[in-house]
Amino acid sequence: MSPFDLDQDAYQTTPQPISWFSSHFPTLAYYPRFLWVVVKAGALAKRDQYNAQEWSLSSWQVLRDLEAVGVRVSIEGIQNIAKLESPCLIIGNHMSTLETTVLPGIIRPHRKVSFVVKASLLKVPFFKHVMRSRDPVVVGRTDPRTDLKNMLEGGVDRLKSGTSIVIFPQGERTTTFEPKKFNSIGIKLAKRANVPIIPVALKTDAWGVGKRIPDLGRVDPTKKVRIVFGKPMTVEGRGNETQQAIIDFIQEYLARWNQEDTAVNTG
Repeated sequence: MSPFDLDQDAYQTTPQPISWFSSHFPTLAYYPRFLWVVVKAGALAKRDQYNAQEWSLSSWQVLRDLEAVGVRVSIEGIQNIAKLESPCLIIGNHMSTLETTVLPGIIRPHRKVSFVVKASLLKVPFFKHVMRSRDPVVVGRTDPRTDLKNMLEGGVDRLKSGTSIVIFPQGERTTTFEPKKFNSIGIKLAKRANVPIIPVALKTDAWGVGKRIPDLGRVDPTKKVRIVFGKPMTVEGRGNETQQAIIDFIQEYLARWNQEDTAVNTG
């Protein structure tokens, strides 16, 4: 059962015994578990039996499977999502596949949610059925003008119907946060739909980006997963100040976490 339907504001991995194989070969130990979750979820979705609760539980299982190979997870600010009385736009940096698989388990117990996703994800075996069942906003990444139109129109439709949306303005996954590549499409969408923004800072490089298959990179339990949801922000005027506030929020946490990791590694 997912813990995120409770009233706590934070979550920390509870220490647990790790098997010899998982501690020595975390990547090899993790991916059979993950792929089995995806296969089961995809099969249910293909039969139109994959509902919101199933999605949340699949997401929670992914987190538990990561913890089972030694990955530690810290989540803060859950009540910033839970206490909102309206749909919202959740805007964050994008490091790995982890956030797209784990965030639903955190958010969905509190509110309806979907994602802005690349069209290529709708071609991945099994996973495509899962994503289609969640009614995402799809962008092709080949025609920016069409993508902008689809994102604004599709995003407003979903937000107006009560579904919150997660968007990663960077587009591509990267461990380096570059504000110049963090576009303002989220600001435009939130303003058009008249909904608040929840910033989310993510450090998820424990799940690496693979060279041949980007989604299946190395799992590194020495890197702690950190997720922090900020307080709601309202877009004022053209939204320049809100855009900068989101960037500042993400940069502040990434800098803090990098300092903590450096201290641990050198200490």
